[in-house]
Amino acid sequence: MSTDGFVTCLWFDGQAEEAAHHYVSIFKDSRVDSVVRWPESGPGPAGSVLTVEFTANGQRFVALNGGPEFTFNEAVSFQILCSGQEEIDHYWTKLTENGGEGGQCGWLKDRYGVSWQVVYAPLLDMIADPDQEKATRALRAMMGMTKLDAAALDRAYAGE
Repeated sequence: MSTDGFVTCLWFDGQAEEAAHHYVSIFKDSRVDSVVRWPESGPGPAGSVLTVEFTANGQRFVALNGGPEFTFNEAVSFQILCSGQEEIDHYWTKLTENGGEGGQCGWLKDRYGVSWQVVYAPLLDMIADPDQEKATRALRAMMGMTKLDAAALDRAYAGE
């Protein structure tokens, strides 16, 4: 493994391998790179998964079966920048299926409790627009949404 950059470690309670395969199935440029299992000497059950190194959307991750001591919360989330509604729908559907849940303003939690922001990329420029009326309209529209609606955001920004 290269020592350039950094790797995000995600702590799971026995679901590391399942989660890694799930994420790899959703994102382009993704693969499971390696699985490390507990040896006979433990402390985990011999042969059970300790870590899974994987790449999702070109980003490196390690999924660790660390136990129930820690859980995910909204203090850390992953942003997925989407160019249009088709991408928004794809990621929203895949990440909320089988127990995930939508939140406000494009945020969601997947079935493992990991928080994601499915973002309409042009919205970032809209809300940073020096024209405060346009920016405010786009921001207010977004604030009233669960899954983002790209066309509705475009219309709000345009004043339609």
